Amino acid sequence: MQKEEAQRLIRALTEELKEHNYRYYVLNNPSISDYDFDIKLENLTRLEKEFPEFALKDSPVQRVGGEITKVFQSVIHKFPMLSLGNTYSKEELIEFDERVKKTIGDDLEYICELKYDGVAIGLTYIDGILTQAVTRGDGVQGDDVTTNIKTIKSIPLTLRGDDFPHEFEMRGEVYMPRKAFDELNKQRLDIGDDPFANPRNAAAGSLKMQDSAEVAKRKLDCFLYFIYSDQLPFETHYDNIIKAKEWGLKISPYMAKCRTIDEIFNFINEWDEHRHSLPFDIDGAVIKVNSYKQQKVLGFTAKSPRWAIAYKFKAERVLTKLLSISYQVGRTGVVTPVANLEPILLAGTIVKRATLHNFDIIQKLDVRVGDSVFIEKGGEVIPKIVSVDLSNRLSDSTPIMIPEKCPACESLLYRSEGETLFYCTNEQTCPPQIKGKIEHFISRKAMNIDSLGEGKVEILFDNGLIKNIADLYDLHYEQLIGIEKKISNEETGKIRAISFKQKTIENIFKGIEVSKTVPFERSLFAIGIRYVGETVARKLATHFKTIDALASAEFDHLIEVEEIGEKIAESIIAYFNNISNLELITRLKSKGIQFEINEQNSLVKTNKLEGKSFVITGVFSHYSRDEFKKIIIENGGVNTSSISSKTGFLLTGDQPGEAKYNKAVKLGITILSEEEFLKMIL
Repeated sequence: MQKEEAQRLIRALTEELKEHNYRYYVLNNPSISDYDFDIKLENLTRLEKEFPEFALKDSPVQRVGGEITKVFQSVIHKFPMLSLGNTYSKEELIEFDERVKKTIGDDLEYICELKYDGVAIGLTYIDGILTQAVTRGDGVQGDDVTTNIKTIKSIPLTLRGDDFPHEFEMRGEVYMPRKAFDELNKQRLDIGDDPFANPRNAAAGSLKMQDSAEVAKRKLDCFLYFIYSDQLPFETHYDNIIKAKEWGLKISPYMAKCRTIDEIFNFINEWDEHRHSLPFDIDGAVIKVNSYKQQKVLGFTAKSPRWAIAYKFKAERVLTKLLSISYQVGRTGVVTPVANLEPILLAGTIVKRATLHNFDIIQKLDVRVGDSVFIEKGGEVIPKIVSVDLSNRLSDSTPIMIPEKCPACESLLYRSEGETLFYCTNEQTCPPQIKGKIEHFISRKAMNIDSLGEGKVEILFDNGLIKNIADLYDLHYEQLIGIEKKISNEETGKIRAISFKQKTIENIFKGIEVSKTVPFERSLFAIGIRYVGETVARKLATHFKTIDALASAEFDHLIEVEEIGEKIAESIIAYFNNISNLELITRLKSKGIQFEINEQNSLVKTNKLEGKSFVITGVFSHYSRDEFKKIIIENGGVNTSSISSKTGFLLTGDQPGEAKYNKAVKLGITILSEEEFLKMIL
């Protein structure tokens, strides 16, 4: 392709994808299917890799992340990020209204907005370009998280139109939608990690992740609700916010103008009733005086503005009876206690079960079977027991004892030092662990054998046809034809039959055969090593190239790999020290499963840096850090994130990390400038 044509296509695709992003994430009115969008994004990504000189600063490709931030720089807010005074009392809202009117009179207007349960953020735009994103921090200064914020598709990198101020700051709230939160916690439990307590914590943790590619996967969103500038077009908060929407900024539609305290109460009551229907969490409402002139007259206290207040909803709490405790065993052996409750209506749904997460919580609450317990929805999502009504406790109740054996297979439980979770030690024959491992193996992001979903794994296991993931590749048509199982839906009571008919079996074997072409990084993720999620598996596969090299890697070599800490390294070593796992890998290899990087598709183009490892630090003039990492890989070298005695070279730009530089000097590691490095690959 000619350069002129490539430049034209890159510009056209960039503008088209920006428009689709705006329609989907801001207007909630998509004009293209997800599939078509992904195809166009793949085309743009390919073109930008081939012609990087034509990539635009606001390219949608930035949304997928990839840049690593080791240290989040502290930034002083140009306008202090004060917290709002808040109340749970409507009487105090009346007092607030009276104080405001006493100062500025009765001729005023309030703007009522939802109070989003997320992470406060300040976005600075200069000449219509997003230049910085800073967290609230202590209100005086916060952390620069610009790289991670750019992965949030609802936040524009460049604005629409041309009538915005030269420089302004938008304040808002980054949040995690409930659906994304549920998916994230499922993934964390699946690899043996503790789940996040609520979407707010998950959003806060996501913004401080070092790998922006991982942040991009968290599906964060953001509503913007205040603007600061010396050049605002209007004299009221509401008019400027609505104007900001024209610039492409995502402004909440859930606002109301109110002139009386009764109108404010109507807004609060409406959303207190309907908040559970929203796809994200709110914990109250915010009331602001609309006029900037009146805001200026009202002024500030030392901590908060006198012209605004937050009303917080009381968490809905109900009392019900704890009937029993059951235990769930996950694929990694984690044993999770679950409270079985007398059914009760809570936040619009019938609650029959509540999470207890771990045994420490049981002991802290001193909850017992037969107790009357108070239930809330954590983060308005997950039902949980928050306390016990001791006045109704039965005289013969006894504390719940931590089981010594697995509820599924009677094997001993253990807990590692410093952990809250208990594990079943029987990895090889514990039924829920086996079924969980197989279900993980066939899942979409792993081997993607979707024809084995919908309870078919359980049927095969219950019929003794599979006992591990390798058994899938030994199945025969005659074993499957005609077997079936009737399954009862616990919620509806309806019974349905799952059966293996000719077409079903053909699809299963087709899916199994296709899985043999799945690349190494997904095969590695599929075998289910504890703590090795999708991203870690990809980094390990890229670094070690083959599963044999990974299996023989020592601890020090493992922790040199980017994002591989002690816990993951220890888990990998333990997995490959297990003879049963090694036998499983051998069987899978014999069936044609991909356990090495396909060199034909590899990024490696030369072997000029083969056997050499690099740590990168500083700011560079010729290429970005990510581009240098790519060059190292293309020439057969290895990127590592931290300095050790096995590091080959430290590649430094301007302002190198002091700790890395000093450690490299101390260990006698060769330090390279950009120019010296580039000479190595000429």
